[in-house]
Amino acid sequence: MAEFAGVGESDAQKQEVSTVYRTLTLEDQPRSCSDLLSALHVPSHMETHALEFEQVDGRDVYNITAPFRLNGKTLLIGRVEKRDTEISEIVVFEKARSNGWTPCFTHSSFQGLQDPCVTWAGDELVLGGVRFPVPLEKGGYGCVMEFYRGSSLEGLRHFLSGPLGMKDIRFKQLPDGRVAIFSRPQGAVGGRGKIGFTIAPSWDAITAEMIARATLFKGQWLKEEWGGVNEAHQLANGQLGVLGHIACFDGQGNRHYYPMAFAVDLRTRQPSAIRIIARRSFFPPGSSKRPDLVDVVFSGGIIRNGDGTANLYAGTSDTAAAVVKLPDPFLQFET
Repeated sequence: MAEFAGVGESDAQKQEVSTVYRTLTLEDQPRSCSDLLSALHVPSHMETHALEFEQVDGRDVYNITAPFRLNGKTLLIGRVEKRDTEISEIVVFEKARSNGWTPCFTHSSFQGLQDPCVTWAGDELVLGGVRFPVPLEKGGYGCVMEFYRGSSLEGLRHFLSGPLGMKDIRFKQLPDGRVAIFSRPQGAVGGRGKIGFTIAPSWDAITAEMIARATLFKGQWLKEEWGGVNEAHQLANGQLGVLGHIACFDGQGNRHYYPMAFAVDLRTRQPSAIRIIARRSFFPPGSSKRPDLVDVVFSGGIIRNGDGTANLYAGTSDTAAAVVKLPDPFLQFET
């Protein structure tokens, strides 16, 4: 540690520098899902309910977006599929009553899309989804994210496809018109899935190559675990608040997905530490698509209520969608 202490410093000053260095080093080490989960505070009282979807012919609706307003309507978008398949479509639902949602729009292009996400390019809606299956040149099948943009649902037009095989690509337009980009490569570059980050000068400048070249965040989780971004929020202090998920396998091969949050300092382009903000038991009980997916919560979006709380919308166990009111996970970054 001596090289971090200046010439002529007192022993107390050297000890202070040494302590700070050790603290930074320890904080820079990735924490496991189980370690992060142990720090999760369970509120004594939580408001939670399952979302109800009408006119879906017995199919499951899950991995939803948070509700949003477009042309005077309250909408959300969900992944819709039969229990025994992953061949799905995304459907736009309109709020019909307290917990009820009814289909109001779909399109032939939405067939085969999974896990929708939404953001805004000025006044235009940007809708994304994962196309699966996509035939690969060397055989087999993969996936690719597609993005559509328009000022109305009927006016949505395809404007971008991400790198082949990459899920969890997310965008956030910044106040100066630039666009923050979150990627999630896998394989030789990203292992089971790491988060990358870059900033484009404009929407028109974004390409699949730019997304693929995004700089990876280091040390966010263990090598055998993975995660991704689900949504980004502009915070009052200029940082970006990130809603995402972190995941792992247990010894029996079961998957465990947890909603998490962190912040990105746009000046340094560095992330804060990750914090798990919810788990499956926070949501209503229900069936699962497969036995290995019981403990899965896939973050969809979050609505900040302005009173210290936030409503987290998510898919549960790959069969259903629900919402839970939690302490606002982004307040700590703004203060």
